Amino acid sequence: MKEKIKSLIRESISVKEAMIEQNVSDIAEVALLMINAYKNGRKVVVFGNGGSAADAQHLAAELVCRFEKNRQALECVALTTNSSMITAVGNDYGFEKVFSRQVESCAREGDVVIGISTSGNSPNVILALEQAKKQKAVTVAWTGKSGGKMKDKADYSIRVPSDVTARIQEGHLMLIHALCGIVEQELFKS
Repeated sequence: MKEKIKSLIRESISVKEAMIEQNVSDIAEVALLMINAYKNGRKVVVFGNGGSAADAQHLAAELVCRFEKNRQALECVALTTNSSMITAVGNDYGFEKVFSRQVESCAREGDVVIGISTSGNSPNVILALEQAKKQKAVTVAWTGKSGGKMKDKADYSIRVPSDVTARIQEGHLMLIHALCGIVEQELFKS
């Protein structure tokens, strides 16, 4: 059991080391998008399914509440938190529309809209990114190694270099903390 645990930790470290080599420029670019959106009075909108829904909520909590500094709240909406909305849209329009319908109601030009999917192929995330583009929001896909269909649907893409769902999710968690730290540092320098 201990050897298996060590192996899993080493595998996670290996993915994060690969992110240093492959993703730093993309992460910096997305951080700048978020910083500029906030400087211009815009917001971040984020969504995903399952573990990616939890990641969306985690990002929103860090930006709205605080990450490391006591500071003004930053507007970030996780589209995964309103069960009445999700079930109404799912019932009336189908599960594929649970995010796109919400994006239609809240995303504006200049907002940063982040879709999270480890496979990059979640139909409801793809439809929401497409809707966000129609509304002139900046779209960002967080995926795994292949990027799936989402890599061609978003303006920007961060692809965690792994095909293993757990390792991709660990990469997304690190991404949340990196982005929140950079955004907070740049917007609240005092």
